[in-house]
Amino acid sequence: MRLRYNYRLYPDESQRQLLARTFGCARVVWNDALAARRAARKAGLPYIGDAEIQRLVLTAAKKTPERAWLREVSSVVLQQSVRDLNTAYNNFFDSVSGRRKGPRMGLPRFKSRHDHRQAARFNTNAFSLTAEGRLCLAKVGQVEVRWSRALPAAPSSVTVVKDAAGRYFASFVVEVDDAAQVLPEVDAETGIDLGLTHYAILSGGEKIANPRWLRRREKKLARLQRGLSRKKKGSANRDKARVRVARQHVKVADARRDFLHQTSTSIIRESQAVHVEDLAVRGLARGRLAKSVNDASWAAFLALLAGKAARYGRTLTRIGRWYPSSQLCPCCGWRNGKLPLDVREWDCPSCGEHHDRDVAAAINILLEGQRLTAATVAAGPAGHGINDCGGQVRPGKATPTLAPPGTCDAQAA
Repeated sequence: MRLRYNYRLYPDESQRQLLARTFGCARVVWNDALAARRAARKAGLPYIGDAEIQRLVLTAAKKTPERAWLREVSSVVLQQSVRDLNTAYNNFFDSVSGRRKGPRMGLPRFKSRHDHRQAARFNTNAFSLTAEGRLCLAKVGQVEVRWSRALPAAPSSVTVVKDAAGRYFASFVVEVDDAAQVLPEVDAETGIDLGLTHYAILSGGEKIANPRWLRRREKKLARLQRGLSRKKKGSANRDKARVRVARQHVKVADARRDFLHQTSTSIIRESQAVHVEDLAVRGLARGRLAKSVNDASWAAFLALLAGKAARYGRTLTRIGRWYPSSQLCPCCGWRNGKLPLDVREWDCPSCGEHHDRDVAAAINILLEGQRLTAATVAAGPAGHGINDCGGQVRPGKATPTLAPPGTCDAQAA
């Protein structure tokens, strides 16, 4: 299993200039290779191969006066930039042909020098770690690293990133043993209902508060954004104001990422099986609650749950988005129908139980996940084609699943 570890870098002024030159050269090589392939396609010529494109934009280009300054940076970084472009093209071809699953990948695009996020990748031939804990980069020097934790293995590559706020990071890729990551088995299973008032409601009755990271900093962001709009374009003061706005945004992103990691890790460690609803986050992010939905970052949370479940030997089950989890009574299976959002509690007219709407939805998700898991085990590994995504396309008739004895009594208590 490959994992990525990020650490903060603190280069001095000369190293920042060298890194800026490295970022620029890597970007130019990417754009030259992309322009050459687009020109060949427009002229009706065959696709330029990897070896030929590297000879064209590196070996031959360095001999010309227009690209002679490419020699000032490490050739390994430039070669890696061409390889990254080849990977982007292969991902596009695999996505078009159906060999690659997931969202459809687009064609590679040109990189802009005005993009405030820059990156360059160094492989094992262009970097090393010193005994003093510094990162030695080819033609850059030894850069100070803030080691928040030790690397579990020797890294195979490192990507140096400069974000919009002017911070530098080193992103290491390491290979770890899969068996060493598996956690001891536990008996608990958890159903999760995601929301906005509470970020996550667990089937055991626990409600995790929604921190609302962006909402907390809206006033300060608005003030800084107004100051940015008053600055003259192209001035040094405008660039300083842009950095101040970017720093507030990265604070929001860092706080959100830390919360998502801590919450997902806690759930995965305490549960052998986790059952969640497969939400249409992209559609919800276009509605009237778009800002709150994007601030909650449900898609990132579900992705973290899936990745950590696979890493730690847990089971993650996704419930169909059409399953009426908030409409069913978890005790008797009676369907209450669609309720307004302001109705947070309701009484079942069939069995008389009083339900918290969110907790009842989490229990229903847990029961439906257990039913799907049992059905999958009983059916065996047969029946699905390679293009089957495993989800229901149209809403079907929900089959109520009754809670085990004592579940509703414990909820009422």
